[in-house]
Amino acid sequence: MVAVCLEYVENRPDDIYIYCSYEPEMYSFDVFFRINGKTVRKNKLNDAVSNEQYDVELDRQRALLHNGNENLKQIHAKCKEFGRDMPTEIKLHYDVKKNKLEGSYNYELVYSNDNERLPDHIFGAWFNEVKSHEE
Repeated sequence: MVAVCLEYVENRPDDIYIYCSYEPEMYSFDVFFRINGKTVRKNKLNDAVSNEQYDVELDRQRALLHNGNENLKQIHAKCKEFGRDMPTEIKLHYDVKKNKLEGSYNYELVYSNDNERLPDHIFGAWFNEVKSHEE
C-alpha cells in the first residue's frame, strides 16, 4: 500500500496517511499526504507545491484507490488463509524521511451499525485531526 501511494506522489511526500476499512463485504481505502508541511488530499497535491506539479487526473486517483482496495482484499485473503480476524479499520502513517511505518488497528464495527457514518466520514475526521496539528 505504501509503495502504491509513494508512486502516486512520485516519492516526494513528507508523510503518507492511509485509511483502510473492511466491514461485512465492503472495502474502503483512501489516502492523504503531508507535503512541504501541508496536509493535503490526493486531489489537492498541487496546493502544497509551487514549482513542480503533480498529475492528479481523475483516472490516476481512481487507479490509486483501486490498487489500494486490491491490496486490502489481499490482506483479507491472508487473514482468512491464516485463520485470523480481518481488522475493520486500519490507519497507517508512513514517515518517508525516517522510513518509519506506524499503524493502528480496530476489530470492532465502526460504521455498519450507524445509520449516518460512512468510511468517508471517518477518513475526513482523521484528515482534519492531522491537519489541525500542522506547524
